[in-house]
Amino acid sequence: MDDQNKRNQNQMNIELKEDVAEGVYSNLAIITHSPSEFVVDFIRIMPGMPKAQVKSRVILTPEHAKRLMIALKDNIEKYEMLHGSIKTNDGNQGIPMNFGGPTAQA
Repeated sequence: MDDQNKRNQNQMNIELKEDVAEGVYSNLAIITHSPSEFVVDFIRIMPGMPKAQVKSRVILTPEHAKRLMIALKDNIEKYEMLHGSIKTNDGNQGIPMNFGGPTAQA
């Protein structure tokens, strides 16, 4: 079997539907796990709103969760090489509630 046939056998067609391609904005993720799966809830917190909504939930096997972590690490390193270090507020592991803007006054 030649190299071209081997490459064709390893290819997978992935369909991206229009509504999914639009994406969902999230500014918080909560991760939980059991022995058999990881659950990642992507949440949108809006200023002044008493409730936050889970906008998407992704359920992964432990193996896939680890592969995702490695891929994210690799992509963050590539991003930072081009754009500089991503600043995080490591001292505050809680939910960011100030949104970085000015405090409202009445």
